[in-house]
Amino acid sequence: MEKISNRIITQVALLLLILLLLILIGKNLSYFIPGVLGAITLYILFRNFYNRLVEEKNWAPWLASTFIIIASLISLAIPLWAIVEILIPQVDALIKNTPVIIEKFNAVKEFMASKPVLRNINLSEGALMSQVQKIAGYIPKMLNSIAAIFANIATAFFILYFMQINSRNMERRLAVFLPFSQENVQDIWAETKMMVRSNALGIPLLAICQGIVAIIGYWIFGVNNFFLWGILTGVASVIPVVGTMVIWVPVCIVVFATGEIGRGIGLTLYCLIAVGGIDNVLRFTILKKIGDVHPLITVFGVILGLNLFGMMGLIFGPLLLSYFILLTKVYRTEFGKKQELVAAIEQAQLEKQEEVLLKNVPSKD
Repeated sequence: MEKISNRIITQVALLLLILLLLILIGKNLSYFIPGVLGAITLYILFRNFYNRLVEEKNWAPWLASTFIIIASLISLAIPLWAIVEILIPQVDALIKNTPVIIEKFNAVKEFMASKPVLRNINLSEGALMSQVQKIAGYIPKMLNSIAAIFANIATAFFILYFMQINSRNMERRLAVFLPFSQENVQDIWAETKMMVRSNALGIPLLAICQGIVAIIGYWIFGVNNFFLWGILTGVASVIPVVGTMVIWVPVCIVVFATGEIGRGIGLTLYCLIAVGGIDNVLRFTILKKIGDVHPLITVFGVILGLNLFGMMGLIFGPLLLSYFILLTKVYRTEFGKKQELVAAIEQAQLEKQEEVLLKNVPSKD
């Protein structure tokens, strides 16, 4: 039996040790994984712009990185401040209108009780209290999530700074460590850029557009607190499969339940055609140019990513699925072609041996 060389044993042991340390580090720093993923996302999005500032405009690396970080913080803070400034008064007004809420809720109960399918939905006080208790149980988790979001935003920008000022050296080292051919390394980089751009830019763009379209529709058809419900409709666009229907279907039911049948029909058709249709229009126009990603990868990737990474999973969930498909192709090109080449060489050698044997066979003449 052939003896395994000490070099191979050392190599396997070293790889196992690296893997063990990676698992140990990842397990104990899992709280900051979204921040690391956020830094990678920002690095990819701003890579070309940063390189232009440093290499063409001759900016100092620290200055270029600091400028990008400050600009990113401002672009993130301004819309959040504007939304909160507008939403808080509307939420406050909604909470104070308790009689109106009770009146509309009772109207919805009566409306649903008269419909064959909707009557099966339990809207009793016991069922509602149970749901309220469940929602209340999520409040501490939401507060912790908010704290985690701010901590990971700080982590993302902290890591981004050092990634950018060492960008060229970092990329060279990564290229050396990846055990693939140059062609496959370029394919992986191109796939990564496309997926990050598609999700980091495409998902917020889709949410903003659907929110704006919903706000316009709710305003036209006289929905109370139309801005609040429009913002929530846009946010709901990230929910896999059902998406914006989570918001606009109940809104339409309330309109029907209050006796506004014509307005309810108009609003329902508007939401089906405009709010739902803008998704398809954007996917085949703007989003296709940003990154042509199959819808199934997006849907199942978002479900996977939300379970693994929270909000950052919106970007990196689809990326994981794409990597799985890409790595199977890489395996095929890295090893499949080599096996085919070996088989072709062996076949050529056999054919050559046969020719030699035929030449050495004595003639009957």
